[in-house]
Amino acid sequence: MLIPSIDLQNGHVVQLVQGERLAIEAPDPEPWIAKFARFPRVQLIDLDAAKGLGDNAALVATICGRLPCRVGGGIRNVDRARAVLEGGAHAVIVGSALFRDGSVDLEFARTFAEAVGPERVIAAVDSRGGRVAIHGWKTVLPITAVDAVRALEPYCGEFLYTHVDTEGLMRGTDMNAILAVRRATGRRVTAAGGITTREEIDRLHAAQVDAVVGMAIYTGQLSLD
Repeated sequence: MLIPSIDLQNGHVVQLVQGERLAIEAPDPEPWIAKFARFPRVQLIDLDAAKGLGDNAALVATICGRLPCRVGGGIRNVDRARAVLEGGAHAVIVGSALFRDGSVDLEFARTFAEAVGPERVIAAVDSRGGRVAIHGWKTVLPITAVDAVRALEPYCGEFLYTHVDTEGLMRGTDMNAILAVRRATGRRVTAAGGITTREEIDRLHAAQVDAVVGMAIYTGQLSLD
């Protein structure tokens, strides 16, 4: 399944290269909301909330009222997760908060899942250079994505695996890395990071992996028609 991505920054829809360099900015989100209306899942990320630079809460709620969104960005505690879910999100994406002192924070993961419901938790496991990367991909931990997925499996209904090394570059993704995560868990798996072609999406679909696509859609390289 293809899951289109909407990233928000300063009230605009944006696409960043490697999570840093602004490549695309659309002040009016309406055309993209309309374009994605036929998709059963849309990924919505509040980049300002993720970076601790305010939030786009009102816009997130508006989009969630019109699209079936899973929402991430700055979800570091139960209260924030509940607020996002009450605002219309179908599930919350939680990432950096699941790790502490170089490893998985099992106590937090358990508490969070019990409070929110594991079926509404998508655990984000991002990998850079073969290791889990957190805090906007700037802190690299001494554990692999496979290690993290195995530890977190009891506390979520789905995993979002992002291959940071290829994120935003539109040069393809790392299939072997994604498939290693797929083999490590019985939960649903969604992959992101450089997925560019319909062939990649089809191959992931055959392996029971959903594909989050951003840059390739916004640049027109991947046609939704």
